[in-house]
Amino acid sequence: MRELERKYNVSWRTVKKAVDSVWPEPRKKLPPRPTALDPFKPVIDEMLRTDLDAPRKQRHTITRIFHRLIEEHAADVSYQMVRRYVCDRKPEILAASGKAPAEVFVPQTHLPGHEAEVDFGDVTVRLAGELVTCYLFSLRLSYSGKAVHRVFASCGQEAFFEGHVHALRTLGGVPRSKIRYDNLKSAVAQVLGLNRARVETDRWIAFRSHFSIESFYCRPGIEGAHEKGGVEGMIGYFRRNHFTPVPEVDSLAELNEMVDQCGCPRSATSSTRSPTGRSRTR
Repeated sequence: MRELERKYNVSWRTVKKAVDSVWPEPRKKLPPRPTALDPFKPVIDEMLRTDLDAPRKQRHTITRIFHRLIEEHAADVSYQMVRRYVCDRKPEILAASGKAPAEVFVPQTHLPGHEAEVDFGDVTVRLAGELVTCYLFSLRLSYSGKAVHRVFASCGQEAFFEGHVHALRTLGGVPRSKIRYDNLKSAVAQVLGLNRARVETDRWIAFRSHFSIESFYCRPGIEGAHEKGGVEGMIGYFRRNHFTPVPEVDSLAELNEMVDQCGCPRSATSSTRSPTGRSRTR
């Protein structure tokens, strides 16, 4: 044990814990740090609860709450501190009152050859005897479910472009309408507010203009995941069925030859079948 202490430069308690159990102890969750806003949180909660019955156009904004805290309670807090708390607390108060807006979904319909979806997914591969993480690029046609895959060592802009070139060459053309994307850094330099507007990178603008690609960006975060669930489901299907067990290859070229031979079903988002014979999401 002393030799382990010297080798890893740790205390005898750490060595004893490692010897006693191979699993580390669960990390203790630290209590939240007190902030200058803590004494005024009940006041903010009361303002938000009052808004439940107030006219829609005369409810508290974050700015109004901030000014009232300063004017009426002499609070020494910042606007950003108030904003973070209100953004987290307001949905909780709405849900507790039963007045939270219902989350609804609109079924998507697609015309043949009009739309596609693109995404990256990580896969583990034993490459030249070493276990490494690679990235599976997938472009999936929204109507037919046909997808083209390519494995890269990274998910940077070069891989993003090369994946498009390979997919469009394999499919023999470009979708007539839009291709759906996440807000990945290879294409998006800045997300503008809560709308669909984006500042795109210069190289991506030049690339998609050359191929006449119309880009459509999903909402940031988990809320936008369902907007391109087809390609996300396809990546999961491909990973489970063609990368299990972990493939062993000597090079990425050999791995991509294997990927090209695998092919894919017309749709892999669900096992249920519609009357037309195509799979559909639940």
